Amino acid sequence: MAASRTSRKSVMAAFELAGTRIEPGSHQHILIPAVRLYNDAPLDLRVDVFHGTKPGPVMLLCAAIHGDELNGIEVCRQIISQTDALRLHGTLIVVPIVNLFGFVQQSRYLPDRRDLNRCFPGSERGALGSRMAFLFSEELVKKSTHVVDLHTGAIHRSNLPQIRVDVENNAALDMAKAFGSPVILHSKERDGSLRALANELGIPLILYEAGEALRFDDASINAGVQGVQNVMKHLKMLKGRRRGKRISPVIARRSTWVRAEKDGLVLRKVELGQTIQKNQVLAHTVNPHADEADIISSPVAGVVIGCSNIPVANEGEALFNVAQFEKETISEATEVVGSFTETYDNRTL
Repeated sequence: MAASRTSRKSVMAAFELAGTRIEPGSHQHILIPAVRLYNDAPLDLRVDVFHGTKPGPVMLLCAAIHGDELNGIEVCRQIISQTDALRLHGTLIVVPIVNLFGFVQQSRYLPDRRDLNRCFPGSERGALGSRMAFLFSEELVKKSTHVVDLHTGAIHRSNLPQIRVDVENNAALDMAKAFGSPVILHSKERDGSLRALANELGIPLILYEAGEALRFDDASINAGVQGVQNVMKHLKMLKGRRRGKRISPVIARRSTWVRAEKDGLVLRKVELGQTIQKNQVLAHTVNPHADEADIISSPVAGVVIGCSNIPVANEGEALFNVAQFEKETISEATEVVGSFTETYDNRTL
C-alpha cells in the first residue's frame, strides 16, 4: 500500500478502508487480501481510493464481476489516471477487477462455475463465491453511497451502450440519465446480484452494458469514461460541464430476445442500434447445403440493443435483443440512438 499523492491541510476527516487511512486530498492504492490459490499464493483485491478535500458522496466504481468483461477494466484504468483527489468532493473507490479468478482464466465464472453476481451478499464462511461477495459487500459496498457497475455482453454477443436500472428508483434513474447512454432499460434486480444488495441497502446503483466479452471496443470505453465522469458531475463530486455529445436517453420498459427458429447459418439483415418495425426481417437462416432460406422476423418494434456475433445457430438460440418503446416515443428513440450510433460508429466520442 502506497500513497501516491497528499495535499494541504483540510477540515475533511480521513477516510478509512480495510484498515488503511486515506487523508483528504490523497490517492491510495490498497491491496485487500481476498482468497488464496491452490498453491497457497495470495490473491489480493486491488482498490484505488481518491479522498477529496471537501465533503461529498462516496461512489464505488467497479468492473469485471464477470471476469471476461474487459471494457469496464479499461474504463476504470482511465478514470484512475484522470482523477485528481485535490479537485474531488467526496470519495471515489475504484475496483477494476472484482472477479480475480475469472479475469485470470478469461472466464465469466469462478473456478467452481458459479456466477459471482449471484452470490451477494455472501457469507464469511461460505463457498469461494460467497466469501468473495461477502468481502466486497462488507469492505466496499457498505461504505458507499452510490455505485456504478460496468459490464459487457457475453462471449460472441455485443451490446449497444445502455444503462440498466430500476426506473422506479428515482436517485438511480437520475444517475442513469446523467450518464448519457442512448438507452435506459428498465430492469429489476436478480436475486444474489450486486444490484439486489445495493437496493436492499438503499444505495442507488446503475449498470452500464456495452460491447462484447473478451474484446476492447474503443467507443464503448470512451462512452463509459465520459459517462462515469458525467455521473460524478451530477453528484457534485466534480465541477464542470458534461463532456462529449450530449445525449437525452430514451427509456425502454422491456426488451425481447428474438431466437432462431431453425438450425443453420445466420445471414443477418440488421445491425446493432438499428430501429426496426414489427414483422421486419432480422435475418435469414439457411442450410449450408441448400439455397432455401427461412425468415427470422421481429415480433415487436424497437431498437436492436444486443445481438449474437456468431453466424451459425441452433434452434432456440438467442440472436437479437430488441428494446421496446411506447409508440409515441419510438421516433424519439430512433433519433437519439441514431445520433449516438453515428458517433459510436465513427469512434469520435
